[in-house]
Formats: sequence, C-alpha cells, structure tokens
Amino acid sequence: MRTNASQRARGPVRHRVATGATAALLGLAVAFTGGQAAPAAAAETSTLSGIVLGVGANETQRTVSWYSSADTAQKVQLAPTAKLTGGEFPADAAGFDALGAKNIAASGGYNRSATLTGLKENTAYSYRVGTEGNWSKAYSFTTQDFEGEYDFLFLGDPQIGSSGDLAQDQAGWQDTLDVATKANPKAEILVSGGDQVESANNESQWNSFLAPDQLRQYPWAATIGNHDVGGKAYEQHFSTPNTDNSGALYANGNPASDTSGGNYWYIYKDVLFIDLNSNSYATSQGGGGDEAHTKYVTDVINEHGSEAKWKVLVYHHSIYSPASHAKDKDNKARRVDFPTTFSKLGVDMVLQGHDHSYSRSYLIKNGEKADPAEQPGAADVYPGPGGVLYVTANSASGSKYYDITPPDSSGTSGAGNGADPLNPDSYWYNSVQNQEHVRSYVKVQVRDEKLVVENIRSGSCAAPNSQVSQGDWCKNTTAAQPVGSVVDKVSVHPYNGDGQSLQVNVPKPAPGEFGWTIDGYNGLVDLGTAKEENGDHFTASGKINPILVSDTRRSLSPWAVSAGVSAFKDADKTFEGSYLGWSPYLLDQGAGAKAGASVPSGYGGKGDGLALSRGLGSAPQGHARGTAKLGADLDLKIPDSVQKGGYRATLTITALSS
Repeated sequence: MRTNASQRARGPVRHRVATGATAALLGLAVAFTGGQAAPAAAAETSTLSGIVLGVGANETQRTVSWYSSADTAQKVQLAPTAKLTGGEFPADAAGFDALGAKNIAASGGYNRSATLTGLKENTAYSYRVGTEGNWSKAYSFTTQDFEGEYDFLFLGDPQIGSSGDLAQDQAGWQDTLDVATKANPKAEILVSGGDQVESANNESQWNSFLAPDQLRQYPWAATIGNHDVGGKAYEQHFSTPNTDNSGALYANGNPASDTSGGNYWYIYKDVLFIDLNSNSYATSQGGGGDEAHTKYVTDVINEHGSEAKWKVLVYHHSIYSPASHAKDKDNKARRVDFPTTFSKLGVDMVLQGHDHSYSRSYLIKNGEKADPAEQPGAADVYPGPGGVLYVTANSASGSKYYDITPPDSSGTSGAGNGADPLNPDSYWYNSVQNQEHVRSYVKVQVRDEKLVVENIRSGSCAAPNSQVSQGDWCKNTTAAQPVGSVVDKVSVHPYNGDGQSLQVNVPKPAPGEFGWTIDGYNGLVDLGTAKEENGDHFTASGKINPILVSDTRRSLSPWAVSAGVSAFKDADKTFEGSYLGWSPYLLDQGAGAKAGASVPSGYGGKGDGLALSRGLGSAPQGHARGTAKLGADLDLKIPDSVQKGGYRATLTITALSS
C-alpha cells in the first residue's frame, strides 16, 4: 500500500495576511449574528429625522444623534463605503446600539444617539440609523490621519429664525457651509459658537439648522448659547463626549428641568477642547456659576492637558468682543472671573460667539494686555507664559449682526471697556475688530509649531443675507472683498520657556506585514509505503515541508498558523483524514513563535486527528518581529480494512493575524 500527502500550494507562493484581516473575519460572525437577532424592532415603522454627526472622545470616534417618531430599539449601522454594493450595506456591517428617551412635549417623539468607536484612519465610512426594515438614507464621512496637522472651522451664531425669515436664514447658513467646506474639504471638525436657533424648543428652526448635509458629513462640536439653553431640544439633538451634567453646570442648578446645560471635553489629535455652558455664570441663578466652570477647566487640564499640544476653550458669551454685548453686566463678570485661571492653566485660545461680530484680542494675561507693545493687527504673536488669544465669531447665517460700539472711560484692564491707546476707536483688549454685515467663518490651522487663525468671508451684501435683505446697511464690495477673501489672519506661536524647543516630525512607518510560505520547493510529501503493525493496521510517517513565517508589523499583533487534512483518496477508494496526526516543532525560532501541541492519530477511536484544523505554531500579542520556521512530524495509522492503492490528501494551511 502506497500512501501520499501533498500541500495544496504548487510552488513557493507567498501568502500575505493584511493586518486587521482576522478581526474583520471574526467580526463578520458577530455582526451577522447581531443583525439577525433584531427583526422584532422593525415591526413598528418610525419616522427618522434630525440626524446629526457629532464629535467623539477622540479622533477614532463619532457620535450620531437623531429623532424618532416611535419608541423602538434602534442603532447606527456603519461600514466602510468601499464595502457597499449598489448602496446596500454588507452583512458584516457594524451595529452600534442607540440610547435615548422621550422628548419634551414641545419637541414630540423620541431622541436617540449612539457612539461609533474603533474607526480607522484615512477611511470613507457610510452609516444609517434605524433598524432592520426601517433605515434612514445613508450618509458618509471620511477619517484622515490620526496624528499630525489638521484644520477645523469655527462658526458663530447661526441663530436660525432670528431675522423672522426662516427660509433665508437657512439659505445663508447652507451657503456658509457650502463655501467653507468647498474651500476646506479636508477640514475635520465644525466647532459651534452657540445659538444654533432663535427659540430653544422651536423644531421648525431646528429642522432648518440641521438641513445642510454637512452636519452629517463633518462632526459638529455643539456649544450651548443663550438662545439654546431655555429648553431640552439642545440636549435632545446633540450627544457630546465626556459630558458632565452636574447641577453646578446648569444655570438654574437643576439638570432635571426643561433646560439644557453641562460641560464636556474631548481630544482631537493634538488639541484638548473644553466646551462650557457659559449661561451659568452666577450662583444667584441656582447653579455653580463661573467658579464651577473654572474648577471644571482646572480639573480637566490637570488630568488631560499633558495629552495634547494645544488647549482650546469654547463657550458662547464672548468676554472680549466689539459690539453691544461687550458692555453687558454678565460678560463683565466673566471677564473678571475667567482670564487669570485660563492664563495660569496655559490655555492657548478661547473661541466665543454671542456678539455677532468678529474680533481677535491681543494676547491677554491675567485680565490685562500681556504685552503693551503688541501692535494692532499683528500677523504673528508670541504668547509667552500666560498669554491667551480670544476670538469672537461673526454670524455664519446672516440672520443677525451687531454693530461695533465705541469704547468708554471704564478702564483698560479687568472689566473695563476703555479705549486702546494704540487704536482709540477699539476696545483696549482687541487687536482686530470687524463688522461688514456679511457672513463669515473662522478657519483654524493646527500645526506643530503654531495655530493659524483666519476670519474668512462666506457671503457678500447680496442674498442670502437676511438682515441686509430687510434694509440694513452693508459696506462689503464684491470686487475688493469677494467670498473666500480673508478678513484677518494671525499665527500664534507657542511659548517654549527659557530654553530652545526642538521639533521633529516622525513619518508614519511602513506597517509591515505578516505572511508565510513553503520553505523551498513545495514538492509532494511522500510518506512512502505503509508498514503493517500488529496485524491489524498500517503505519506511515514523514515530515511536512517547512513553513517559513515572517512578521514585520509594528503592531506586534498575535498570529497563528494551523492546518487540516482532507480525506485520503485513490479514485473511488477513500479513508478518513482523522487517521493522520502530527508533532509540531520549531526549526528556526523567531517572531515570537511557539510550536503547536501534538495531535495523535485518530486511529482506534482516539479523536479526530488532523481532520480538524490544528495549530502548527503561533505568537502572542507583543511578540518580537522577525521570522520563524515551523515543521511537524507526521504520524499516519491506517486500518487494515482499507483497500490497496496509492492515496493522496490535501493539507490545507491557514494563517490568522489580527
């Protein structure tokens, strides 16, 4: 009796296993099982609306929020766009279960939100919300590098409905987002200055605000304005990461009331963002006031400040602005309460809204101009220890503008609104003030060695420009100040102490790969002629052609190589592969390799042998990079009932890597 076993490969073919491939294959079973378990939720059809993409705790996450007309279990379905076929999501699309609750009566229906985790960089994703049989349309977003430089856009006070012309307010808002994202398609975050709508619980205004598809394509980092705080719709529409809804961070001190509040933070690449509910500023209101905010900022920066190069605060009520709100009692109080803490903590920039006009402050330290010699409109500023730049955004929709107001004699530090000695028409704290009654947005370039801040026109005197359309003045000239032109630009250079600061960019390394090949020529493994043993069976032995494993991945992820054998056949004659066993070993050590366990022949009822796939070798997470050579002694036992012949089988080798 002649018995042969052969490898499936017919030559020295290299088998590469991409990093992450195993995770995707394993995920197929999990995602498919989960998808099959939820058909009951589709029994009641729900209208899905108000879908908005939000920021997550870091660049690997996003949140999605929406309204539902029915109280059904829902989720977000997510897949790389490249895996969609004819617009259909693949069977292994990930599912993220939604949380939510009943909306207040003024909003109607229910709110839902889910956090998308485990995103990969430089990947286009598609997502939809709902449940099996009742999905929304699909939307998409694209991640970029998770390290290094990026741009974000800051948008002030859309305040949809403020002009009384809802359609034109929406059109102006849409046009600003069209202009801004067309000019900056790779901007990674849209940061809110607050006052999304005019009336806190007016869902018609919210629908107009949420109408632009950019709010489903770019993550919106929401901020509570004074026009948002008076109802629950803000909290119902937006899910924010690391949110603290303590009573101290609500104006009235009561998170259970029909008002919105709370602070949150997140880190996106090299920036720590902290977003505050500046509506709560005095303890007499019932909340913790400004003291609660300064404590919150202190705690977050002390715990997470070292994780980012830049620290940026965002809140609605501008404390250094050029229009009528600059002299408000509450803003003067914040102007005393905030700046010293921000300087002490090393905050780099504060983004604000509320005053519907643009301003860029001088560098402010401890409530005073940090450098009396800093010139108005300087193109480059150097904060030194404690210098903070404050930026106020103009209207992004054109629904309302505030005219610049003149300085008074109340002083040139602290809460004062006195004149700038270098530019008497401006307030002492403002390097640049601007109001043309045209829409604009702020672009921030985050660079290794600086922050570049630009205020850019997104409109002109022409419609859509609600306030101007209703007869207000506008002094912008299209020829000299076209859409896309820059109103103001400044570069903020970090303070490097008394020594020298060294900067070096480390490029992304080649990811490396994991793979295996037959070592040498992949010839037939000939086990020769079986020998009779004990008068009741035959035995044959040999060695597999060695398997050469190479792992150069920086992830040091685990890997495993296994194999299983088919039935042995000779024409129509056959016997089971379970009669083959093996004893793996290492010919050459490396790549963290460990030999698999010996598997006995299944002859005599001793098991399944290699009829089931068995481990030849493996390495754990964190193993060293390198190469290894795997071998195995084969042990075949054949019942004497098997007919004479020359039998062959296929040993199928499988490599898995995460």
